[in-house]
Amino acid sequence: MSPVQNFQLERYLGQWYEIARLDHSFERGMSSVSATYSMREDGGVMVLNAGFMDDSKRWRQAEGKAYFVQAPDIGHLKVSFFGPFYGSYIIFELDSVDYQYACVAGMDTDYLWFLSRSPEISDDLLNHFIEVSSILGFDAESLIFVDHK
Repeated sequence: MSPVQNFQLERYLGQWYEIARLDHSFERGMSSVSATYSMREDGGVMVLNAGFMDDSKRWRQAEGKAYFVQAPDIGHLKVSFFGPFYGSYIIFELDSVDYQYACVAGMDTDYLWFLSRSPEISDDLLNHFIEVSSILGFDAESLIFVDHK
């Protein structure tokens, strides 16, 4: 994955809604998933993920931290929710005008998210994400589309 260039963290901060994702254990069975990004005192980014566990009817949160891998104008961060273990957070497509949507992946095609500032997006934008994901080698047929109640 190639991260976006000319990234501006201050424009990326705030709340994002998860529109689609590939399945993975730490979000399995969740709806109404969102991520909120804010600055940490050490210059990193605080990540607060929240989602509704459909089976237990409870909200679940996870707090993590993120730091730039390269320069702060390159959309590639490393994120940790579990101590010293970090995973890649590569923003490979971003609405550079208004920062209204972002396509995010890990280092390979196992992790994929489509985020939006709004819980609802146009069919055209969703179809664009699916097409781009397929071209990049992601299993777009396995995408989970998140319900925001």
